[in-house]
Amino acid sequence: MADGVVAALESLRAQHVRAVVLRAAAGMDVWSAGHDINELPRGRRDPLGYNDSLEGMLRAIRIFPMPVVAMVHGTVWGGALDLVLSCDLVTADETASFAITAANLGLPYNTTGLLHFLGRLPVNLIKEMFFTAAPLGAQKARECLLVNHLVGSAELEAFTLELAAVMAAKSPMAIAVIKEQLRVLTDYQPIAAQVYERIQGLRREAYDSSDYLEGLNAFAQKRPPIFRGA
Repeated sequence: MADGVVAALESLRAQHVRAVVLRAAAGMDVWSAGHDINELPRGRRDPLGYNDSLEGMLRAIRIFPMPVVAMVHGTVWGGALDLVLSCDLVTADETASFAITAANLGLPYNTTGLLHFLGRLPVNLIKEMFFTAAPLGAQKARECLLVNHLVGSAELEAFTLELAAVMAAKSPMAIAVIKEQLRVLTDYQPIAAQVYERIQGLRREAYDSSDYLEGLNAFAQKRPPIFRGA
């Protein structure tokens, strides 16, 4: 599915589309359940490496030259929240909630993904969301500016399409340049080589651990995980 989104964006780019709305199918209670856990490697390999399909989709959205709007009806889980944060704007209704569930799996989130969160949310909120894996409700998400516009379910589609139409009527060249400038300015966070290597070493200890395998097994078996910190 992620590869399909990338292909769709490439097609829309070739058609010079001025704005894109990313949504779930009508009537769905879950906007996205996030990464397919069955596709995650079971230890000894980075579960969120550069070539992962999810990572490729996030990059495609962030470099797409025109505005991409996430229209959220329903719940957003795990890597799907990174997807929402990678979109340029977010509209949502009262059914929306947002949770990052890496700690439920013993999964060490990647540095690039954390930078996506740091670019949009206060660090204390990021810590609470990652440390508890508890969902953030629609109203709180609006207060924290994760959501640009919170509207009623009956209005969501029309409101979002109108917002997209307003942006589509503006100068595409100006928008493309401004979006790229903002991406470069917010993405560019220099890290000393030894610091990056230390972070990667810590992540490797986590995804090589028995806790990571326990998280995956517990999810598959629909039971609470028992983490031992090793």
